[in-house]
Amino acid sequence: MSAGGGAGTPQLDRSKRTLGLLLAMAMFVLVVDTSLMNVSISAVVRDLGTTVSGVQSAIALEALVSAAFILIGGKVGDLIGRKRAYLVGLLGYAVGATAMTLAQSLTSVIVFWAVIGGLGASLLLPAMQSLIHGNFDGAARKKVYALVGAAAAIAAAVGPLLGGFITTYLSWRVGFALEVVVIVVVLSGAKLVHDVPYTGPRGVDVVGALLSVVGMGGLVLGILVWQEGGERVGLVLGIGVVGLVALVFWLRRRARRAEPALLDPGLFSSGLFRVGVSQQMLQQIALGGTMIVLPIFLQMVLEYNAMEAGLTIAPLSLSMFALAIVAGRRSGRRRPSTVVGVGFGLVVVGVAVLLPLVPRAGTGWALVGPLVVAGAGLGLLVSQLNNYTLSPVPEERVSEAAGVNSAAGSFGLSFGLAFAGAIMLASLAWTFTADVNASTVLPPAEKQQVAQVLEEDAELMSNTKLAELLVTQPEPIRQEIIRINTEARPFALQIGLLVPLLAATAGLVNSLRMRRLPDPEPSGAAETTLG
Repeated sequence: MSAGGGAGTPQLDRSKRTLGLLLAMAMFVLVVDTSLMNVSISAVVRDLGTTVSGVQSAIALEALVSAAFILIGGKVGDLIGRKRAYLVGLLGYAVGATAMTLAQSLTSVIVFWAVIGGLGASLLLPAMQSLIHGNFDGAARKKVYALVGAAAAIAAAVGPLLGGFITTYLSWRVGFALEVVVIVVVLSGAKLVHDVPYTGPRGVDVVGALLSVVGMGGLVLGILVWQEGGERVGLVLGIGVVGLVALVFWLRRRARRAEPALLDPGLFSSGLFRVGVSQQMLQQIALGGTMIVLPIFLQMVLEYNAMEAGLTIAPLSLSMFALAIVAGRRSGRRRPSTVVGVGFGLVVVGVAVLLPLVPRAGTGWALVGPLVVAGAGLGLLVSQLNNYTLSPVPEERVSEAAGVNSAAGSFGLSFGLAFAGAIMLASLAWTFTADVNASTVLPPAEKQQVAQVLEEDAELMSNTKLAELLVTQPEPIRQEIIRINTEARPFALQIGLLVPLLAATAGLVNSLRMRRLPDPEPSGAAETTLG
């Protein structure tokens, strides 16, 4: 009997339906995990006694590890078996979620959630790709891909609301404990998964694997080091750039010699694939930058709790979800390049409108309109880019191509999270210092000390918390420091929003290149991407 779900006994049909549901549950957990962290930033900072930049760095690092190792994860799955990679990936994610449930310090979050959880995701995503393709046939396969894709979209839409509700009325730790429960349920269905054998070359490109990690890791790690005030930032960034350049030359050399490589550079011979991957990365930079800046603004400036922050961000995720479905059903009525151009254009408009609103918004209601516009733009992009990117790829190479596409998206997300957060905090420090030095109220002898305290202890602190910190200070000094804090934060947040704005603008310009290329044809390969 075939491993696919096209025909067979009723019992077999039920088992395949159950397997499809379990795979969708796994994808839901993967996507909702980051949303939970984003809306819980202030609660995590308070409970762990850490800083906003520390938690933001952990969020960016988790996305970075997933991106840096996803190509390697796909190859590891080829060598040890896709089912085994799938199970190990789930266990890695369970370790990360368990650590968040029990965490008492930022170090444990970074080691177990960001690093081990990120490695779990890098194994899990490529393995799911191959297992769905190998466990289902024909119409059943399409239904499962649709189910898993829908789970990812629903998680993106309801993640902020779900995370906000759990964090506000229970605890952010409960949210991660529930993730562990879901993963245990998914693991309980391991017997339903039939392994998919790998028949390609089994050679290992160790050098290519190392260069991919050094290249992508160096760039984002350099930004995180800069954000934390570390030294040799330029050296770390330079290592990242050299690593990526060296990877390109190495892969071409391996291809010329017909030797096993981490990935085939021939994939990039297609103009559709090249521009599609670049647009995927720019879309994720815009999304990552927006999703780190807005929760910080809502929780630290407007002093919203996690539930209020989740409700405020919901228009972005819900409109993205709705437009992705509508545009996906009507695909073919417009050129993909036109839809993508409109998508990036809407993101530009939405973020551009947010910029002047940030200093003036006294409530999250002021942000609803631009968030709906930006979310609609992101939804249009989601509806088009996967098919566009993978359309020229033969079905037998879809796993490799989808891995590259996922790596580009994950790298873009981690870069957007890290860079937007880093320049936001750097702008905050610069503005603090400038405003303190310009103050006519603060005593000259205390200005340096005040600037240092504001940069280190009051980093994106709410005015309520800051007033508690300054309770022993004279009233004029207390009011002056609160004024500086009030004026500095919106400017820093505006600077952070420039990252998604510039990424969306680059995507809009890049869409003009798409118009000069032939429209893609829908392919079986495009149907097998997970998002």
